[in-house]
Amino acid sequence: MKLKLFFVATTLAVFTVAGTVCAQTSGTVNVQTAAPQFNLERRTVKLNSGYEMPVLGIGTYRLSQQQAENSVYWALKAGMRLIDTARIYGNEEGVGRGIRRAISEKICTRAEIFVTTKMWTSDFSDGDAAIDASLKRLGLDYIDLMILHHSQPSNDVDAYKAMERAVKAGKLHSIGLSNYYEPQDFDRVVKATSIRPALLQNEIHPYHQSGMMKAHIAQYGTVMESWYPLGGRGYTQTLFNDPVISGIAKSHGKTSAQVILRWHIQAGNIAIPGSSNEQHIIEDAHTWDFSLTAAEMENIAKLDKNKRNSTY
Repeated sequence: MKLKLFFVATTLAVFTVAGTVCAQTSGTVNVQTAAPQFNLERRTVKLNSGYEMPVLGIGTYRLSQQQAENSVYWALKAGMRLIDTARIYGNEEGVGRGIRRAISEKICTRAEIFVTTKMWTSDFSDGDAAIDASLKRLGLDYIDLMILHHSQPSNDVDAYKAMERAVKAGKLHSIGLSNYYEPQDFDRVVKATSIRPALLQNEIHPYHQSGMMKAHIAQYGTVMESWYPLGGRGYTQTLFNDPVISGIAKSHGKTSAQVILRWHIQAGNIAIPGSSNEQHIIEDAHTWDFSLTAAEMENIAKLDKNKRNSTY
């Protein structure tokens, strides 16, 4: 593991948190210097907000209301407890129905489910109303995590402050950001607000591992989450057929998708693969009965091309 120190003053005390060296100045910790550590036994990570978040779940991008309802229900039935949606996806109502369906069948309780949604850029001018609207569409009393969907320097700080107010009001438990790819852009929001982002959701996969950004946000105790964890629509087969990944999959008797998701988890990335196919969802959920060796992790790390498949 590469260790990184963040220097702010000349007097430093060095200590270790979860295997990561941290820097402290004269009694004052400059930054929280280690990203939250995954608990693979519990299949969760403890966010800097204090809440536990599952590290594998279902994404609902491009799903219709009915598809979202079914996929959420199937994911919960398969044992997943993390659900990701967004206002711009147009399926928050369907997600809410899928949640209530699973709860009504006693598959799980609301307290066991972690729901993420996102505020779209056109809603940043009235973030308070956007939060209330998402709560209503989802049919929930609170949202576990809300994140700003995209960087928008003109008013994203105002929207983030609206989320901070919602945390204080109990409407949101944790807050974060999405699609912030430059350290200075992320820091711009952090410096202007009070609650540090619990999570950054970006495009992450073996061909775009975003190591620099991941190391940067670790200083705030912010965890990385991957949308497009399997490479994204139109690109998944390229990743699945990569000789390194397919070779590892064959050696474990697993699919390439399962190997990639396991890589995310062991690399410290929360993953939310999207699907409207029940069998694929069940397959994605079954990534806990094997692990990748250090050599396999290193071989996948070498696949990094710093190449995004989306311009979004």
